[in-house]
Amino acid sequence: MTPTSLLSVRDLVVEFQTGEGIVRAVNNVSFDIPLGKTIGIVGESGSGKSVTSLAVMGLLQKPAARIPQGEIYFNGQDLLKYNEDQMRSIRGNQISMIFQEPMTSLNPVFKVGEQIAEALRIHKRLSAKEAWEKAIHLMNQVGIPNPSVSAHKYPHEMSGGQKQRVMIAMAISCEPQLLIADEPTTALDVTIQKQVLELLHKLQQEYKMSMMFITHDLGVIGDIADDVVVMYRSNVVEKNTSNNIFMGANHPYTKGLLACRPKLGANPRRLLTVSDFMTEEGQEKIVLPERIQIFDKEMVEDKSEKVLLEVQDLVTQFPIKGGFFGRTVDNFKAVDGVSFKLKKGKTLGLVGESGCGKTTLGRSILRLIEPAAGKIIFDGKDITNVNHEELRQLRKKMQIIFQDPYSSLNPRMTIADILTEPLKIHNEGGSNSQRIDMARELIEKVGLKSNQMNRYPHEFSGGQRQRICIARALMLRPEFVICDESVSALDVSIQAQVLNLLLDLQEEFGLTYIFISHDLSVVNFIADEVGVMYAGKIIEMDKASRIYKSAKEEYTRALLSAIPKGETKNSSGLMV
Repeated sequence: MTPTSLLSVRDLVVEFQTGEGIVRAVNNVSFDIPLGKTIGIVGESGSGKSVTSLAVMGLLQKPAARIPQGEIYFNGQDLLKYNEDQMRSIRGNQISMIFQEPMTSLNPVFKVGEQIAEALRIHKRLSAKEAWEKAIHLMNQVGIPNPSVSAHKYPHEMSGGQKQRVMIAMAISCEPQLLIADEPTTALDVTIQKQVLELLHKLQQEYKMSMMFITHDLGVIGDIADDVVVMYRSNVVEKNTSNNIFMGANHPYTKGLLACRPKLGANPRRLLTVSDFMTEEGQEKIVLPERIQIFDKEMVEDKSEKVLLEVQDLVTQFPIKGGFFGRTVDNFKAVDGVSFKLKKGKTLGLVGESGCGKTTLGRSILRLIEPAAGKIIFDGKDITNVNHEELRQLRKKMQIIFQDPYSSLNPRMTIADILTEPLKIHNEGGSNSQRIDMARELIEKVGLKSNQMNRYPHEFSGGQRQRICIARALMLRPEFVICDESVSALDVSIQAQVLNLLLDLQEEFGLTYIFISHDLSVVNFIADEVGVMYAGKIIEMDKASRIYKSAKEEYTRALLSAIPKGETKNSSGLMV
């Protein structure tokens, strides 16, 4: 351990006892976090980065988890030799942690002010009144509006960004020396992400904290970390300064992570993936020249003439309840007079912050939510008021891929049952064996093996589940698919694979997409046109390249300016 290091991890090994034997989740990991500095721990799901942080916090579940080897020095003391009482005095006090999902990390039955005050009462021995006043001060410090009122709210009454700020307020309440932030911005809009990153940097300077920032997105790391540790399959494969990582990564896995993120400037026809840079065994590969050739969408002639979908002055509203009897006192317009046309075989990207109405618009087009006014014309037919049976027939032509691949699949059904269910409902495909054959063909098209169809959803990774969701949406050979934040929860390398897959399927089947996302870089890559939504309206619509080069609206420019700076840095010399 160096004299300037607050935390020093040496040759750490973490193993888990499973039904299939011992799994090594962290393998001989070593790194240092200097005083007042931020170390970024980067890697995909399963790389061991979160397990490493839980080992530092002493939160690994025993006896399933064990640490057969290694040392974790904090302020010169080996935490692995501490008992639970000693660790409890350090957790939340000297070392604090912001967990990835604020909704599951906050207790739903306690007000947020009480949850912040609890740590102050336990560790700082403050009275209930002092702890409450300090909690309000902390909420003000992290930028929560009207903190004296917000302190009385329950978690479900706050937005995702506000809940994450509450988690930050809890984490800094005892002025820790080390703050561990585990994927704190993954599910946030780009503008909220920027605010949270700026807030963490400001608080770090104010409290002179060291920070361990865990993420799968190197673009975010470029904005906040001094040094970067890259983890792959339980091992550290590269360590360097943030700037050196971006300007000249050495390991092929790091190069792959940098290259597979869509860029705002220019992209190849298909995104690069980690497999372009290294083999399954970890050997470096030479990237083929055709894989990195820049593709300019504007140079492609638009031969599409047919308008598949037209939306005219669409309005979708929700009642606002009030008064003692809960009567409707007003209506909230989630979609407010939206109009656009979408040609067959093209992709319209819808971008905007959470609450802007983009998901409600998508579901209204499919009539999963009934619009209050306007027209939806699909393939030349007004479907705004068609009856249930006509709508049921339309479902074969119009499908949706939902955001969360975990909750979108029935855990009690095999993949074969999940894929053949739409065929049975619509009486398509003939016999059951014919339906299974159709499912086998499609599951292989999305990059999975047909011998996996008897498995259940929990036996697949997040990226694999999303591929299953895509296969299910295509089982009835639809013409039109809405992708609702369908890659937002995926690792960047898996995200690149799914985006490439969507484009391949679009070319093969002539699909028309509406692609909903808060990630402007992703939309720039996949969309032909982009509609920017704000307060239920489309405030700007143009070709993707023109939106990003010369946005007209101030709100659009604000969204663009919030994109992490790491995404604009040179990615291993492959593209700018």
